[in-house]
Amino acid sequence: MVRLAVVVEGETEGDFVDQVLAPYLLECGVYAKPTSLGGRISVVRLAGRIAELFQNFDFVTSLVDFYGFRDRGTRTVDQLERDIVQGVDGRLRPNWDSRRVIPYVQLHEFEGLLFSQVSGFLNVPGADQAAIRQLESIRGQFPSPEEINDDPNTAPSRRILQVLPDYVKRVDGPQIAQAIGIATIRRESPRFNCWLTRLESLAT
Repeated sequence: MVRLAVVVEGETEGDFVDQVLAPYLLECGVYAKPTSLGGRISVVRLAGRIAELFQNFDFVTSLVDFYGFRDRGTRTVDQLERDIVQGVDGRLRPNWDSRRVIPYVQLHEFEGLLFSQVSGFLNVPGADQAAIRQLESIRGQFPSPEEINDDPNTAPSRRILQVLPDYVKRVDGPQIAQAIGIATIRRESPRFNCWLTRLESLAT
């Protein structure tokens, strides 16, 4: 069994790994264990945590939001991921295998994935068909759920709360993802799908 550490931003992403991602990957021969960074996401903090975990796991990855990066500046998602690897290299050089580090930055926010199938929101308190139609309208404005933008007023989590004020990220987020299912999320979210495909292959 391949041991995979998943550095997550907070409790919601940790629960998503525990409840949705880990059971799926276990069937692929990969044991995934989340470890929380506790917010305040930066390249330096991520690289440091990954370097700490490197010796105790076969592979280390991350699941953090592009939206929440404190030091992203003008960098793209891909640039941030490359800089994370460079940061790990600076801590572990020369005796490390970069193939064992798989940084992943979610574009733009974890909640974007929940728009993969908006009927998953039906179990949120206050959800009705009118709310679902509003969420469907939001989803229809973007090529994929991952591209729902990260402006402070229109980030996926803000959009959800505007429609469903009783939405509780920690409780509802992982449950919605579980209801939607990995197959639908990866079909609708190309970047997430590429990451998951790579994780699936680790045992081989």
